[in-house]
Amino acid sequence: MRIILKNKAEILANSMKDYSGLILTICYTMTRDYFEAEDLAQETFISAYKNLDKFDGRSMKAWLTAIAANKCKDYLKNSARRTVPVEEDAFYNVSDRADLPDEVLLKDEAIGRMKDLCQKLKEPYRTVAIQHFYENRSIEEISMVSHANQKTLQTQIYRAKAMLRDLWKGENQ
Repeated sequence: MRIILKNKAEILANSMKDYSGLILTICYTMTRDYFEAEDLAQETFISAYKNLDKFDGRSMKAWLTAIAANKCKDYLKNSARRTVPVEEDAFYNVSDRADLPDEVLLKDEAIGRMKDLCQKLKEPYRTVAIQHFYENRSIEEISMVSHANQKTLQTQIYRAKAMLRDLWKGENQ
């Protein structure tokens, strides 16, 4: 029995090495919450370990992917996660959420990603998008510096926004 358990543990350990990134990506894509995705990925491998004797031996990747997808679906259906905390005062004790390390990291990552996407646009949209979306300049400020018509800038920002949305979606698929 010990040999079987050792083989079972080895099989799962190798699968975790090979597919942990894929499973985490699937969980994050479905939940859009990195911390929940980590928990769900861990639950996926625990469930796989407990049910390894039910694995048909065909494709470990497909089997783990199905388990992860089901774990995420169960999580998303869970009504308990949608409840509002009773102790609302806990949120007021945090002075400024922007100063929390994870919030700063996520904000910096999003800002960097926005700049990278803006850099991919063609002119004149690139310059206007960087100034408006990355540097947070208003149309009036951009107009004063560039001496461009505000209506022209509004149109360029509108078009740049559509292009950025397409680029953002393209990277997330």
